[in-house]
Amino acid sequence: MRKVLNTTVIVSALGYFVDIYDLLLFSIVRVASLKDLGIADEHILENGVFLLNCQMTGMLVGGIFWGILGDKKGRLSVLFGSIFLYSIANILNGFVHTVEMYAVLRFFAGLGLAGELGAAITLVAEILPKENRGYGTAIVAGVGIMGAVVAGLVGDIFHWRTAYFIGGGLGLLLLVMRISMFESGMYKSLQTQNVKKGDLWMLIGDRKRLLKYIACILVGVPLWFVVGILITLSPELGEALQVQGPVSALKAVMYSYFALSLGDILSGFLSQYFKTRKKVLFVFLGLTYFFVLAYVFSSGLSVQSFYWLCFALGFGAGYWAVFMTVAAEQFGTNLRATVATTAPNFVRGAVVPMTLGFQILSHYISLPMAALAVGTIVIALAVISTAYLSETHAKDLDYLEH
Repeated sequence: MRKVLNTTVIVSALGYFVDIYDLLLFSIVRVASLKDLGIADEHILENGVFLLNCQMTGMLVGGIFWGILGDKKGRLSVLFGSIFLYSIANILNGFVHTVEMYAVLRFFAGLGLAGELGAAITLVAEILPKENRGYGTAIVAGVGIMGAVVAGLVGDIFHWRTAYFIGGGLGLLLLVMRISMFESGMYKSLQTQNVKKGDLWMLIGDRKRLLKYIACILVGVPLWFVVGILITLSPELGEALQVQGPVSALKAVMYSYFALSLGDILSGFLSQYFKTRKKVLFVFLGLTYFFVLAYVFSSGLSVQSFYWLCFALGFGAGYWAVFMTVAAEQFGTNLRATVATTAPNFVRGAVVPMTLGFQILSHYISLPMAALAVGTIVIALAVISTAYLSETHAKDLDYLEH
């Protein structure tokens, strides 16, 4: 643990904490903020999905931009640039008075948020000994995801505008802490070599690399199915499931993300203890599907029982740390930041087609069954993708893609 808990890991964990706070804050204040902007109750779901999609589209664009920049200019350049952008965007979110301006700022917030995690995981994976890096990434993810719980508490106590101001302020404070971080030695060694860095064509132009990259993305999609549909839209799904009382999206997020944090730490440590990433992924994907079935086939639960079901869903989907570690370990140093930054953002961006598919299916079948159909597809693809990827525990990462 003394080897793992260095300045880079601690500051990266705090950075992801602020990242998740800002990322999930919209889900928490969605209903309150839209009502405050004068949106009628019957249009809140429609406008909420639109704003969520704007944020996720920003993350898709940002994932590509920051990923390439991380390999071309360094991991630290991404950490500084991305956090500055999303901090300013979130502060400005506190001043919006129209849905249109809200949408623009959620796009830019998403653009900034896209760079934080991938650059941090890449940096941590490259500076830690190969036998211990799974512990480091588990700590980053486990501590970071608790940002959602704090966002829930802040969203419950403060006005939604103040909650955005707090998020932006925390980001700017973190920017000062980042000054103490150093670039990884693996990346520095690239500066003296004549090798392509952050070349997207190297990733998509080679069939083997492309399939491996797509598989990395598909492994993580079920987690954001759980967060983006089952948790974010829990008030509407709870009503369809005849939950006894109104469901609070804020409490659903808090319960699920606290469990996600526990799952992330446990899955990361299990992958180290058993020396396997793939078997741990299979176990957690199985747990995720089991709890998805329990969720969509529940009926007439008390509100508190429904929140505990959200907790179970979060724990089952708590394999983000292992997913990110696997993505970073699959590729060489000159493409690692590109993959580690774009992959999680394509996963988050997958919320867009998932929510669209969910909305289309909901016109023909019930909301819970529409959710189950989407969930079954993405979890099946994740299982197939995990089987396709190679085992990477204790793999030496000091190599290049040619």
